[in-house]
Amino acid sequence: MVEQPNTATRTVFATGRQKLLGHLASLSFALLIAGSFSIGDLAAPYIAPAALNAVRFVIATSLVAGVVLAISRHSIARPTAIWRYGILGALMATFFILMFVALQIAQPITTGAVFMLVPLMSAGFGWLFLRQTTPRIVLISLLIAATGAVWVIFQGDLDAIVGFQIGKGEAIFFVGCAAHAAYAPLVRKFNRGEPVLHFTLYTLLATAVWIWAIGARDILSTDWTSLPVIVWLAVAYLSVFTTAGTFFLIQFASLRLPASKVLSYTYFTPTFVIAIEGIIGHGWVGPSILAGALITAAAMLFMAFAPDE
Repeated sequence: MVEQPNTATRTVFATGRQKLLGHLASLSFALLIAGSFSIGDLAAPYIAPAALNAVRFVIATSLVAGVVLAISRHSIARPTAIWRYGILGALMATFFILMFVALQIAQPITTGAVFMLVPLMSAGFGWLFLRQTTPRIVLISLLIAATGAVWVIFQGDLDAIVGFQIGKGEAIFFVGCAAHAAYAPLVRKFNRGEPVLHFTLYTLLATAVWIWAIGARDILSTDWTSLPVIVWLAVAYLSVFTTAGTFFLIQFASLRLPASKVLSYTYFTPTFVIAIEGIIGHGWVGPSILAGALITAAAMLFMAFAPDE
């Protein structure tokens, strides 16, 4: 007779499996975000940030609502404590709008560098909101990963790194990144046992309401019939993958991992951006850049197996 695992063993296995799923969700999140930088940069000159984000959130909210209706047999539970979604929606509206404002006046390479501050800021917000402590080994891993990511973003050019200066666009995006960093720990703090899809739906809806309220003038003044194809391609990608997809992934991961670990996967974003640029025909990087990417990947892999507390 095969001995059955005891309850403690099953609990440890389940916990480990859930953490692994959280890591996979975080990695997928970083990949989808990388795509948004590339396509967002192409669409930014043709449409106001609020207008683009208003459309993407209406589509994304509709998609998630459809999935929830299909799963819950044509009924959606009424949300409780709506203020929670209002706060989360305001934070994400701030991030997404300021990201596209920054892309209109700054280079993707420097906005990408600012984006790397999110994991460290998230660790700080995790302590502030949840009293989550970040182990020393995780902090060391974050710093090593940041070093590799900086090297990748600036393509191994020491002069470019030394000469980096913070401009208006980078400063604007920093505010958006701070809002993004606060979002992950607040998801765990505010969740009261609601299913991830329901929590995602109401957060998306709240974000859409904030964006429409803030950008009503830009939305109404946009000539929607004359927009180039790239804008509609961007809207489709951002709605399905970078909005509905990433909202679900980050909330899924935040319920299974500390905030610092969830958003630390953003360090993979520069590497993914480089891969995307190479695949679409914009050229591949040399060995020096690859070395930086490997440093980042190694640090992240090491951190993935570090203890949470």
